[in-house]
Amino acid sequence: MQIVLHAGAHFTDDDRLLKSLGKNRELLASQGVSLPKPRSYRTKIRTLLHDSLIDANARAEVLSDLKDPSVDEPDRIVFSNSNFFCVPRLAIRNNTYYPRGEERLQDFCSIFYSDEVEIFFAIRNPATLLPALVDGSPDDRIEDITGGSDPAALRWSEMIQRVRTALPNASLTVWCNEDTPLIWEQLLREISGIEPTQPLEGGNDLLHEIMSVEGLKRFDAYVEKHPGLTEMQKRRVIAAFLDKFAIEEELEEELDIPGWSEEVVDTLTEIYDEDVFEISRIPGVTFISP
Repeated sequence: MQIVLHAGAHFTDDDRLLKSLGKNRELLASQGVSLPKPRSYRTKIRTLLHDSLIDANARAEVLSDLKDPSVDEPDRIVFSNSNFFCVPRLAIRNNTYYPRGEERLQDFCSIFYSDEVEIFFAIRNPATLLPALVDGSPDDRIEDITGGSDPAALRWSEMIQRVRTALPNASLTVWCNEDTPLIWEQLLREISGIEPTQPLEGGNDLLHEIMSVEGLKRFDAYVEKHPGLTEMQKRRVIAAFLDKFAIEEELEEELDIPGWSEEVVDTLTEIYDEDVFEISRIPGVTFISP
């Protein structure tokens, strides 16, 4: 069996992937893909991962509790939890993203020891992630949220390399949250495991959040008139329409951190861009970009 885990990061999804995939539930079920309800596994898996010893019955416990009446015997199960590693206020410590992330994934793989595990993970610019972590936590100071870590020292590539080293047999796919609207349809296909040419509902869901009504109408009309667009061609079309019809207030993000200047934000963004390049060069990592 194939076990898919979409593990975050924090504030990159809000269960949008599950909602879009859910529009294709019958199609996916016909191909043996199960989308169990999150409440049927999130608490159970979290409890098992907190146990000091994962016994041989853990897998059966998880599978027996899954709620998905559309698939009796799935070939592929999709799990998603942006809080898989921890709560937001523990996401950063000692200048490191998710310092125990690889251990938690190892325990997850121990539950599904006889299955093929695929891990999907979105990264995000620390210049926007850190304010989101503060906003989503009971603490008000970034120093408290990060345990006094230096934002300029954070590297996603360090975390990804730890995961790659700890789990050499697990598939690992990574993308930038900032690119998600352009690659959404591909993400839905990769996570569900269906053929690249299979039409899917929900492929434009994110565009509905960030593009004007007029822009969406024109975009849909353009795509309908050009049914043979390749994935790359469609992404260029999306980028062009967003350039003209994006809802600016939906693209703007609050960066309300005391003491942060525009220079700090620019520096963190430059570090992030360099970090993304490093991730794209890590062997064994599938990096999805526009």
